[in-house]
Amino acid sequence: MLYKLWRSFIKEILLLKRDIGGIVIIFVMPLLLIVTITLIQDSTFRNLEGSKIPIIFIDKDQSEVSKNIKAELQNSKTFRLLTDFNEKSAQDAVFSGEYQMAIVIPQNLTKDLNANIDSKVQTIVSSFGLEPDSASTQKPPAKAKEIHLYFDPATNVGFKNSVMNSVNKMVFEIENKKIYKAFQEQLGTTENLEENKNLISFKEITPLKGDKEILPNSVQHNVPAWTLFAIFFIVVPLSINLVKEKSQGTSVRARISPTPYYIHILGKTFTYLIICIIQFLLMVAVGIFLFPYLNLPAFDVSGNMISLLIITLFSGLAAIGFGILLGTLAKTQEQSAPFGATSVVVLAAIGGIWVPVFLMPEFMQQVAKFSPMNWGLNAYYDIILRQGSISNVSGELVLLFLFYIATVAISIFYERKQHAV
Repeated sequence: MLYKLWRSFIKEILLLKRDIGGIVIIFVMPLLLIVTITLIQDSTFRNLEGSKIPIIFIDKDQSEVSKNIKAELQNSKTFRLLTDFNEKSAQDAVFSGEYQMAIVIPQNLTKDLNANIDSKVQTIVSSFGLEPDSASTQKPPAKAKEIHLYFDPATNVGFKNSVMNSVNKMVFEIENKKIYKAFQEQLGTTENLEENKNLISFKEITPLKGDKEILPNSVQHNVPAWTLFAIFFIVVPLSINLVKEKSQGTSVRARISPTPYYIHILGKTFTYLIICIIQFLLMVAVGIFLFPYLNLPAFDVSGNMISLLIITLFSGLAAIGFGILLGTLAKTQEQSAPFGATSVVVLAAIGGIWVPVFLMPEFMQQVAKFSPMNWGLNAYYDIILRQGSISNVSGELVLLFLFYIATVAISIFYERKQHAV
C-alpha cells in the first residue's frame, strides 16, 4: 500500500514537472501580491505620515473660530492647506478631481456663534431666576451657520466620513468652550477653563505579550490573508491536471490498475500539501526577511510557527479537496481553468480576504460563514492577532477537514457513477 502511494506521489511530481511555468506562477504571484498590497496598505496604517493630502481651505470669517479650525487642520499629520482660492475656483478644482476636498468657512461665523451662545445662556440663566450680567445686552439669536465641504466625487466614502467627523469634533469642542466661558461670565465665576478640558477621555486597552503591547499592523493582517489565497490558488493547476489525465487516458489506466482510486487521490493530496507548505514558508520568509528592507514591519511568528503550520495543512486539505472536485466535474481545461480562478477570487471576497467581513451587508456576513477561506483566515487571525492556541481554532480545523472529506467523497462517488458498467 505504501509503495503504491509512493508511486502515485512520483506520478504527480512528474506531471507537475511538465508545467514548470505554472508552478512558478503559483509561487511568484502570491509573493508579488503580498508585497504590493502590504506596501499600499501600510501607508493607511501609518495615517499617511510624510505624504500629507493637499486640501483647499477658504476662510471668509477671519476670526477666532475659523482660526482655531485652521490651526487644528495645520497641526494634523494628514492635511496640507491651500489658501489661494475663492469658493467658485475651489469648487471647480475639487469637482474636476484636481484636489480631494475643500473647506469653506462662512462669513461672520464667530460673531453669529457668540450671539447664539449669549442669547441661549441668558435665557437659561433667566429661567433659574437669576439676573443676567448687566454688562451684557439681550441679543437676538443669529441664523445657524454652515461650513461648506466640497469632495471629489471619486473620493472614498470612508475618507469622507472621517473628515466630516473630524470637522464636527473640532466645531463641537469650540462651541463647548464658548458655552462654558459664557456661563462663567454670566455667573461671575473665575474657575480656570483649561482645568475642565477632557473630563472624559478614551484609552485603548491592547493585549499584552509579556510586558509588550501587541499592536496589529498591515503585515500581520496581509501575510495570513494572502498565504490563504495562495494556498487555494492551487485549485487551478490541480483541476487542470485532473482534466489532462482524463483527456490523455491516464485516468483509464489508473482505474484498470489494481491500485484503488483513493490511493491516487491521496497521492495528489500529499503532493499538493507539500506545495502549500512551501508557499506558506515563502510567504513567512518574505514577511520576516524582506519586509524590513522595504520599511515595513517584520512579520512576527515567535512561538506560533507550529500552530500556523497546522492551520496551513488543514487549509491546504480544503483547497486540495475543492481542486479535486472541480477537476472531476470539469470536462475540459477550458472549463476548469477559468472557473477555478474565478471561484478562488469569489471565495476570497466572501471569506474576508479582500474586504473585512464586518463591513459586508448582514446577508453576506452570513454567507461568509460557509466559506473555507473564512475558516482558515479566522484560524490564522486567532493565532497571530488574538494570541490564541491551537485548541482555540479546533472548530475551524474540523470544518476545513470535513470540507476536504466531503469534496473528495463527492468526487469519488461521481467518478464511480460515471464509469459504472
